[in-house]
Amino acid sequence: MKDWLDSLEARERLFVIVGAVAVSLALLYAFLWVPLDQGHRDLQDSVAAWERSLSELRQLRGMQPASTSAGPRNAMSQQTPVVIVDQTLRARGLDRALRRSQPTTSNGIRVEFENVAFDDLVLWLDDLGSQYAMQVASGSLSTSSQVAPGRVDATLTLERAL
Repeated sequence: MKDWLDSLEARERLFVIVGAVAVSLALLYAFLWVPLDQGHRDLQDSVAAWERSLSELRQLRGMQPASTSAGPRNAMSQQTPVVIVDQTLRARGLDRALRRSQPTTSNGIRVEFENVAFDDLVLWLDDLGSQYAMQVASGSLSTSSQVAPGRVDATLTLERAL
């Protein structure tokens, strides 16, 4: 290759060397710089998305409902799950759909509903979780025996986290 380059005239040799340098730079750009730059842009986008999510979460931290303040929650922690369930069912108007409630432990209760509106049931469960730290430990849902859209029969076991 060196002999071939030496056999060229000075102008041809300069042309070949400049072409080789240009091709080398193009290959470096295409196979080294572009992938690194794309990876850098992807990381920047990822960091920006995480920062947006973090700022949204920081805003939500300050937006706790008034009902979850220390006062009502501590007052309700003295009450049994039976009393809490009874009061919250009446407040939501779900007491008509309640067929049976039975304490399971000192911090748990099993409730059975018949032909209850699914949306109202979910809202009631959210109330229990956010206001009284009661969560569904187990449960089963089935379509109601009466043909009505959005109605279910439900059996739920609720436990209060202390």
